[in-house]
Amino acid sequence: VQLVESGGGLVQPGGSLRLSCAASGILFRIYAMGWYRRAPGKQRELVATITSDTSTNYADSVKGRFTISRDNAKNTVYLQMNSLKPEDTAVYYCKEIPSANDYWGQGTQVTVSS
Repeated sequence: VQLVESGGGLVQPGGSLRLSCAASGILFRIYAMGWYRRAPGKQRELVATITSDTSTNYADSVKGRFTISRDNAKNTVYLQMNSLKPEDTAVYYCKEIPSANDYWGQGTQVTVSS
């Protein structure tokens, strides 16, 4: 499996970013996918999930601000992040669910700061 995250950057509070994660080495369309993040000094946390039939779920901290979606034709999962807050600052990762390994991509850094 290979997961390549992109789309992060520096954004002001209230701004938006769209993250992408391109997956290979798995039969993407049958997997649920998740976006996770690790903030400085904290453990990695699950932010959002999307099932193979596009049911979604969100952490309370991002509900109403983030939207997860997928494009099976491109083997890609997205995370649209709106109304960003400084506490959203973290490295964001995607992962297949369930996973038979402990492989993680390099992640993409999101920094929310004025």
